[in-house]
Amino acid sequence: MDDATRPRERMRSHRLTAPAADPVAAARHMLATQAQEFWGGRWALAVRSSRAPGLSRLDAAFDDGRLVRSWTMRGTIHICPAEDLGWLLGITGERQLRSAASRHRQLEIDADARRRAERAVRSALRGGGRLTRAEVAGVLERVGERTAGQRGLHLLQSLSLRGIVCHGPVVPRPGAVTREQYIVLSEEWITDPVTPVDPLAELFVRYIDGHGPATAADFAWWTGLPLGVARTAAAAAEGRVTVADHDVPLYASIRAPRPDPRRPEVVALPAFDEYYISYADRSAAATTAHRALIGPGANGMVRPTILVRGRIVGVWTHSRAVGRDDAAARAELFPAASGADPVDEVAVRAALDRYAEFIRG
Repeated sequence: MDDATRPRERMRSHRLTAPAADPVAAARHMLATQAQEFWGGRWALAVRSSRAPGLSRLDAAFDDGRLVRSWTMRGTIHICPAEDLGWLLGITGERQLRSAASRHRQLEIDADARRRAERAVRSALRGGGRLTRAEVAGVLERVGERTAGQRGLHLLQSLSLRGIVCHGPVVPRPGAVTREQYIVLSEEWITDPVTPVDPLAELFVRYIDGHGPATAADFAWWTGLPLGVARTAAAAAEGRVTVADHDVPLYASIRAPRPDPRRPEVVALPAFDEYYISYADRSAAATTAHRALIGPGANGMVRPTILVRGRIVGVWTHSRAVGRDDAAARAELFPAASGADPVDEVAVRAALDRYAEFIRG
């Protein structure tokens, strides 16, 4: 597959040129959408939708239990359909806990601490309760579990990775962009969980459907699973995906959605967007020099990006502070390569305006 075809096909798989009906359908297609920054994960779903609602209407999908957020892979928080969270964590949760073991020892989080935390949080949430992160920290402190120095966050993450709690309804924030979710008991909040016949094969197929063409190494990066397990998953998915290239197998969806020719060529993507972050090899999206400007940097951040026909041509910023969300987003375009077509700055402004319309909704 040549250098021009791969970005075009990925744009389609990512629903950037073949949009889903709405953000919930986009979430089901993507399976897990990185949302370390909550605003970014929600915009990632909106920008993949043909009928992108305002932010408040998208928040309703969390409030009614269709979408949740949790640490589904790589120790990183994602948005996923509520019904899929359990089987996803069944594949990735234990491995994430093992990866955190060294940090847990540093923080003096042992089996006894985890049991005390679980008892206290279950008791506080049982019967439909919901707590902010700060309130969860208060519950833990009252039973003698320190929460300073990220200890509370790691206790919450441990509860989440074991499927006990998840991030559910959105915490209201009058006059400003919502940015937090209530913690709820997964067993009470997720009323219709599903379990695929072969979860590992399902995970591979869903990744390829939402991200392909991609390699087993890309899948291993995205999930945090070993490469050997990734290859086993690919083999188990035989017949449900197709192989585009054979030297290093490049897998593609057999049910790629139909592109919409009316979709704009310029797209403003959020921080940590799946189009960029979800591959071991990101050269199809950006040059080496541009990847250094996008991230991850020393602080682990990945900047919001401007995408033109599958290639990242710049980054952008926008305030979500109280009283400042009406300020215009600002683009920082990269210097054009020799012989490259100039970027249409009017189209860039339109892409940023579409984001601003969403975030104010």
